[in-house]
Amino acid sequence: MSQLSEKELSALNDLLTEEELLVKKFQMLANHAETSELKQEMEDISKKHQGHFNKLYEFLG
Repeated sequence: MSQLSEKELSALNDLLTEEELLVKKFQMLANHAETSELKQEMEDISKKHQGHFNKLYEFLG
């Protein structure tokens, strides 16, 4: 893979930060969910965003 430009690295950093925040938010919502169905849905969304984070992080490697 070719080297990433400064602009691309900045955008990637922004996206990583956003995905990390979404993981934390949905995990917090799961922890406060009142039903098991809602808890599972929030955990699933959190895992989806963790997957996005992991894929984006691979571009740095």
